[in-house]
Amino acid sequence: MATLDSSQLWTPPEPLHHPDSPLSKAFQQPLMLGLFLPLQTGGWSQSTLPRGTDWSYAYNAKLTKQAEALGFDVVFGLSQWLPKGGFGGEAHYRENFLDPFVSTVALAAETKRILLLGTIHVLYGPWHPMHLARFLATADHISQGRFGANIVTGYAENEPRMFGATRLDHDSRYDRSAEFIRICNALWSGEDNLTYQGEYYALEDAYVSPRPLYGRPVLASASGSPAGFQYAARYSDIVFVSSPAGEKLADALPKLPAHVAAVKDAATAQQRQVRVIINPTIIVRPTREEALAYYQSIMDHADLGSIRNFYARHAAGDSVSWLEHSAKGRAVGGHLHIIGSPEEVAEQLRQLHATGIDGIQITFYDYEPELAYFGESVIPLLEQAGLRLPLDATN
Repeated sequence: MATLDSSQLWTPPEPLHHPDSPLSKAFQQPLMLGLFLPLQTGGWSQSTLPRGTDWSYAYNAKLTKQAEALGFDVVFGLSQWLPKGGFGGEAHYRENFLDPFVSTVALAAETKRILLLGTIHVLYGPWHPMHLARFLATADHISQGRFGANIVTGYAENEPRMFGATRLDHDSRYDRSAEFIRICNALWSGEDNLTYQGEYYALEDAYVSPRPLYGRPVLASASGSPAGFQYAARYSDIVFVSSPAGEKLADALPKLPAHVAAVKDAATAQQRQVRVIINPTIIVRPTREEALAYYQSIMDHADLGSIRNFYARHAAGDSVSWLEHSAKGRAVGGHLHIIGSPEEVAEQLRQLHATGIDGIQITFYDYEPELAYFGESVIPLLEQAGLRLPLDATN
C-alpha cells in the first residue's frame, strides 16, 4: 500500500509518447479534422430552416462512419443539462440530448480508426475519480486506444442544482478537476494500491486494472480563461478554444495568434505538447453566391425564442465564449463561420491554420449532405495545400 500526497501521485506515460498510438497518428496531420456530433435536438444551429439533421444515435453513427471514411481524425459531442423544453423556441432547441460519453463508447464498435471523445462534467453528482478511471480504461480497451474524455467543469449556474449542488467559483472548479485527473492518472499508472487524502477526494487501497493501452486515455478540455489554459497545459492533449472576436473570421484572425499562443506557451512551460482546435460552422457550395444565399436563408429562419434563452443562460454563467456572437449568428452556430466556394473555404482554413490553430471541430447545418460535399470538394484542396496528409500516410 502506498500513501501519497498530491505531489507524489504517479503519472502514466502519455499516449503521445507512444508513436503507434491513435493519438500520435492523428497528430501527424497538419490540420486535424474533427466533427462535432449533433447529439441534441437542433444540433448546433438555432434555425427552423428545414434540414435532415437529427439527434438520434443511428443518424450520429452514420455521420461518424461517413467522417471516418473521409479521413476525419476525431468526433465528439457536447454535454449540457437542460430543463424540459431545452432552450425553448419553436424547435425546443436541445430538448432531446443523447449522453456523449455513452454514445461515443457505443461508436467504438462501429468504427476502426477515428478518435472518440466523450464529454463529461466531472464535478456533477456522485462522480469519483475511481469511476472515471475504470470507465475510461474500459472504453480504452473496447476502442483499442481510440477513446478519451473531454473534461468540462460546468459554467452554468443552474446545472449543479439539478444534482443538488451549488456551483463552485470559476478557478476552484479547475482546481478540483485537476485533483480529479491527477488521481485518475495515478490509478492508470497503478504502481500499487493507492491511499490518498486530498482537498476534494480521498481513496484507501484503491486500484484500477487493466491499464489503458497507451499509458492513459486521450484527454481534452475547453476553455478561454487563464485557469482553463493552465489546466489544459498540464492535463490535456487536445484543447478546444472559442473565438475571441465573434463568429466573423475576418474579426477573429488578428486576435487568434495571441489567444492560441497563450495555450501553447503554457503547455511548453510544462514540457508538454497540445493541439489547439476550434469550432467553425462551414457552409460550402459550388459558388460563393450560392453559399451566401444559403447562409442568409438559415439566418432568416432564426429561432429567436431559443436564441434569447441561450444568451440568458450564458450571461448568468461565468463563460463568455458565446457572448460576442450575434443573434443571427447563433442561428447558424459555431464559434466561427466559414462560407464560400470550395476554393474559398480551403483558403479560409489555410488562414485559420496560420494563426496557430491545429485543428477544426466542424459543425454543419444539414450534416449528412454537407459533410459529403465538404469531403468531395474541400478535402482534396486541403491535401494540395499541404494541410492534410492522405489517409494512408498516417496509417
